[in-house]
Amino acid sequence: MTIHIESLEFSTIIGLLDFERITPQKVIIDLELDYNYTNKNFINYADLATLIKNNIVSNEYELLEDALIKVEKEIVKTYKNTERVKIKITKPDILDDCIVSLSRENKFGHTTTLS
Repeated sequence: MTIHIESLEFSTIIGLLDFERITPQKVIIDLELDYNYTNKNFINYADLATLIKNNIVSNEYELLEDALIKVEKEIVKTYKNTERVKIKITKPDILDDCIVSLSRENKFGHTTTLS
């Protein structure tokens, strides 16, 4: 089963620049999560979206790389049936002439069985 969370948008402190450490800026998260689904181990997508947002907002990451790695680790720790995570973080307003994004994708060693 695959969960897609697209355009999860919120403001947070994120980045290295002086003004980024003071002024919250908009970020957009896109996620694909494959997981081993059975009737008893489904993943609630609303809870997953909240986990992502809360992690990024509460940690005020300096580097997007750290944000992606730590969010992925928390997802896999929370949802043991995770098979693959693809996550992208976008800072749409940081540069005037383009939109900046960073992404990460990993597979995990769970096997898929259907019930």
